[in-house]
Amino acid sequence: MPPIIHCVRHAQAYHNLGTPEHNHSLRDPALTDLGKQQCAALRAAFPHHARVSAVVASPLRRTLWTALLAFGPGVRVVALPEIQENSGLPCDVGGERGALEREFASHPADFDFALVADGWNVKAGPWAAEAGAVAERCRRARVRLREMGEDGEVVAVTHGGLLHSFTEDWSDFDRHDGTAWANTEFRSYTFAPDGGEQASLVETEESLKRRGGTRLTKEDQLKLKRRAEKEWDALGYQLLSKNLA
Repeated sequence: MPPIIHCVRHAQAYHNLGTPEHNHSLRDPALTDLGKQQCAALRAAFPHHARVSAVVASPLRRTLWTALLAFGPGVRVVALPEIQENSGLPCDVGGERGALEREFASHPADFDFALVADGWNVKAGPWAAEAGAVAERCRRARVRLREMGEDGEVVAVTHGGLLHSFTEDWSDFDRHDGTAWANTEFRSYTFAPDGGEQASLVETEESLKRRGGTRLTKEDQLKLKRRAEKEWDALGYQLLSKNLA
């Protein structure tokens, strides 16, 4: 049976309040009080806790805290830089590994920061806020999760924009600010049987039904992808590949 990956968008953080022009300037913001309540609601609503063998999370504070409050303690949380958000805005630039280790050291969860190497939060090279670089690190992350999923189901706590590239599903990409995903929304996926090194995901029928979604054709997804990337480039979220210096 193919492994199941449950993808989760983080809970509300302070950059989700007010106007993007102001709050996107906040560096790696924390969860709001409502965000913490959303984590508690997700914890109560998520039906698969007993089958989860690992949780991976973007190494930004809002995703790590969402992982802890919704799924910990008692489960290993791996900080995975490949699933950091797709933009270079201050709100999407994380801190140094040492600072993260200190912040989470006193909390009852098994946090693993071994994959958070120097430079992960410098938005250049493989970590650039550019469409091609984002697509490649999403591919690397899917391959890693496919290997991790051999021992059970995996939860991936990440970001609204990144989730479109990660799942290769672009439907309703502009429903919220740069994403179709609501805070703490989760969707469930298996790996395409012919995914190869691309390790493409396929949303489960149960997940589609739960959210009232529609399975689009590859042609429709490609059209939406092009629209999303052009709009994100215009907004300064994620650059088109041609804009990378």
